[in-house]
Amino acid sequence: MNTKFLKITAALILIVAFLGSCKPKNTSDAVSGDAAQKAYVAPGKYDEFYNFVSGGFSGQISVYGLPSGRLFRVIPVFSVDPEKGWGYSEETKPMLNTSHGFVPWDDLHHTEMSQTNGEIDGRWVFGNANNTPRIARIDLKTFKTAEIIELPNSGGNHSSPFITENTEYVVAGTRFSVPGDYENGDVPINTYKENYKGHISFVKVGKEGEMDIAFQIMTPGVNFDLSHAGKGKSHGWFFFSCYNTEQANTLLEVNASQKDKDFIMAVNWKKAEEYVKAGKGKKQKVRYAHNTWDEHTHTAKSVIKTEVLVLDASELKDICYMIPCPKSPHGCDVDPTGEYIVGSGKLAALIPVFSFDKLQKAIKDKSYEGDYGGIPVLKYESVLHGEVKKPGLGPLHTEFDGKGNAYTTMFVSSEVVKWDIKTLQVLDRVPTYYSVGHLCIPGGDSKKPFGKYLVAYNKITKDRYLPTGPELCHSAQLYDISGDKMQLILDFPTIGEPHYAQAAPADLIRNNGQLKFYKIEDNKHPYVTKGEKDAKVVREGNKVHVYMTSMRSHFAPDNIEGVFLGDEVYFHVTNLEQDWDVPHGFAIKGADNGELLIMPGETTTLKWVPDRVGTFPFYCTDFCSALHQEMQGYIRVSPKGSNIPLHYSLGTNVPATK
Repeated sequence: MNTKFLKITAALILIVAFLGSCKPKNTSDAVSGDAAQKAYVAPGKYDEFYNFVSGGFSGQISVYGLPSGRLFRVIPVFSVDPEKGWGYSEETKPMLNTSHGFVPWDDLHHTEMSQTNGEIDGRWVFGNANNTPRIARIDLKTFKTAEIIELPNSGGNHSSPFITENTEYVVAGTRFSVPGDYENGDVPINTYKENYKGHISFVKVGKEGEMDIAFQIMTPGVNFDLSHAGKGKSHGWFFFSCYNTEQANTLLEVNASQKDKDFIMAVNWKKAEEYVKAGKGKKQKVRYAHNTWDEHTHTAKSVIKTEVLVLDASELKDICYMIPCPKSPHGCDVDPTGEYIVGSGKLAALIPVFSFDKLQKAIKDKSYEGDYGGIPVLKYESVLHGEVKKPGLGPLHTEFDGKGNAYTTMFVSSEVVKWDIKTLQVLDRVPTYYSVGHLCIPGGDSKKPFGKYLVAYNKITKDRYLPTGPELCHSAQLYDISGDKMQLILDFPTIGEPHYAQAAPADLIRNNGQLKFYKIEDNKHPYVTKGEKDAKVVREGNKVHVYMTSMRSHFAPDNIEGVFLGDEVYFHVTNLEQDWDVPHGFAIKGADNGELLIMPGETTTLKWVPDRVGTFPFYCTDFCSALHQEMQGYIRVSPKGSNIPLHYSLGTNVPATK
């Protein structure tokens, strides 16, 4: 028996030794002993950072705390949200208007926080709509989407919303080149090389955040991927990764990977501004929606605009320059000094790092190797700072810690690699256990990174969580990068599909004048009811307007009669509470859209068209008090043509009516 036990023990030791020998070199154990302590945030304590994560195909932005990984909020942006009534209430529907009409979904890939002097300032977060090209601005005083602008001449908006160091512009490049909206788009697809063009949009941002398309730059028909603005010495420039320089129009996975190199496009936007002032742009007829939210009226407005200014990069030779880069680049990142531009070829086994100083010299010396669609192509060696050798497989995205180090995700080899920006030496690597995509270091694309944490965002989680059927959980992994070695301290699930994210110190945002509630006296909504005595029901033809109030724990009025089949009923509900933690909800049986979630002091409208005769209850959907369950009412719907007078009451039964 003892002999058998010794044999089993020896076998186990051999197995453990074998498995240990298979570990990648220079990696630590998955989670070390103090990881839980580093990620733990005690009940009642605040997290150090807000983390704003793109929702991918959910069309929303989710807000997590770091280091806890706790989900705080989902901000509705490009998709309807029944929880908050976004896209269902009459006030919010215009926010989802486009030149194609009402579009209740989109694909939000990237977030970008506003900056001042190259540092995160905590005012706004921008998000992109990839499918129906749009850019949104989220106000961090309210955590609400304040503005959405559609992008004309764009086939897809993956390459956005990247900003300049003082948030002068939010910039976007089309993912799919297409004929311009001002051109005849009814052309054979196989004439791609002749008829398809790319457009880069420069959206001006005002002092209060208001957006306006200042100009667009027309480029050859390539696909734009990620980009970043210059900073410091390179302020005034923008850098885009480009793929499909083959200009293929079918089977891109093969046909767009024929050449050895694609490009990083360097754009001199200061020079473009000069050309705009000199009248070199052409005004083109287009159609796009510009949607804005008014915090005073609690209502959105949508305006269709019909003109945009376009500069032609093939005619204005000193706006754009092409830098050769390993094929199919994804990331294009600029270090905190503004000197180094990192390109990441998804099919490469190295990472090229370009020098801004060398870029300027190469342009001055005309160190070109030809042109691409009328745009000068710089010699690779003339612009290259150097290459990171054998960093891993499938480099995607790079961010910086402000200490001279860069961190790059490797999609194929499933790891994050740390390397020195100047020497290009690999310093550390950690496994992610997933097919990792983007990463986030708080402030990691700014002049002032907060180099304490790194979050890796993952597409496929395999077996690291309880299974949930065919669809796998999406996830993020939190690393402590404050020391020489990266340390995994937390896995946490995310709302799918996480792409890029940005984070900022919590104190920078929660102390920015955040709105706690809406003051009733400041409510300028056209259908506001500022007290129960003003509650009423008004008929205007077949439209019935219910001026309703909500307060713990009743609606006023709560009994309504004299509504007929075929009427359109508008419930304009004002939450009279002035305590910041008492929202109310509103829903009615048979509603074919969603509910309302009304913040204290806010007015929101639900349109309801009854489809049958009967009595319908309505109730509060958001727990508000011990008597929340009793917060209800009834509306009676009679046949069309009935002579039932319009009645409404609270606490007093109206006379019985036959």
